[in-house]
Amino acid sequence: MSDLKIQYKPADFKSDQEVRWCPGCGDHAILNSMLKAMANIGCPKEKVVVVSGIGCSSRFPYYVSTYGFHGIHGRAAAIASGLKVANPDLCVWQITGDGDAMAIGGNHFIHEIRRNINLNIVLFNNEIYGLTKGQYSPTSKKGAISNTSPFGTIERPFRPGELVMGAQGRFFARTIDMMVQLSADVLEAAARFEGAAVVEALVNCVIFNDATHEMFSAKENRDDRTIVLRHGEKMIFGKEKNKGLVLKGFTLKVVTIGEDGYTIDDILTHDAGEPNPAIHHLLSNMQYPEYPVALGVIREVKDDTYENLLVQQIADVQANTKIKKMDDLLKSGGIWEVK
Repeated sequence: MSDLKIQYKPADFKSDQEVRWCPGCGDHAILNSMLKAMANIGCPKEKVVVVSGIGCSSRFPYYVSTYGFHGIHGRAAAIASGLKVANPDLCVWQITGDGDAMAIGGNHFIHEIRRNINLNIVLFNNEIYGLTKGQYSPTSKKGAISNTSPFGTIERPFRPGELVMGAQGRFFARTIDMMVQLSADVLEAAARFEGAAVVEALVNCVIFNDATHEMFSAKENRDDRTIVLRHGEKMIFGKEKNKGLVLKGFTLKVVTIGEDGYTIDDILTHDAGEPNPAIHHLLSNMQYPEYPVALGVIREVKDDTYENLLVQQIADVQANTKIKKMDDLLKSGGIWEVK
């Protein structure tokens, strides 16, 4: 997305509608971050479209002062893809939840990523179906107690980053609801990326899955249990900035700088633009307590977008075809004269 010389403020993108999320819901914080990102990007408001499916997060189009489309369950990807391909000048945001995107909408989700359609997908992950009152979702932790798994779910959860990598995703980032500035930064990075950009937003559902991310997201422990990745910088974390990641064989290892012979030179440097997704896959899959949870832009690899390839293909066919007008078409192929 090219920078356009338009000056906006976050308030310019805030609608006059009452925000009807529960008090304390993490979606509020992501909305505030989105308003900041939209203002910084500078895309004209008349070219911004927010598309959603079904779920708590899918109320989003009502809360921003842009064009919007509140779709049906799991079909936001199909609507957003069609909008972008039909009109590549639009700035399209797809708002979805872990259930909306990865259950009923799973097939659409992986194919819009595989095609690399130039749109922004914000995946709100609270590991529960909140709007329909607390069923476990495709990202609920194994053993999670919910209204539909009273004895604990026996299913293995999807990991959104792993799914994105498996679908040949070129951009994947992650943030936490209470880290408003980080959320704004990664949303802006997603919008500026040319291709399908997925941002996983870890959000809290205070009613049906309260504190699901608290083990690593709570302020008092966050520095030691998360790592904010920045391209070109060492993978260092911790309150004392003395912990880091190294590669041992085919796995990552957490080490303490200055202990066991490890120095800062041994710590991995983050390369978000590496085409081979192997390290990005490992980073996106890190889970506490064995590892810190990776935040920030994990993968950002340039590639051709679907709509650009489509426009070029149409131009090439038009340039090489012998059929230039309707009369050419009517007189092509087998022709019979009827008397």
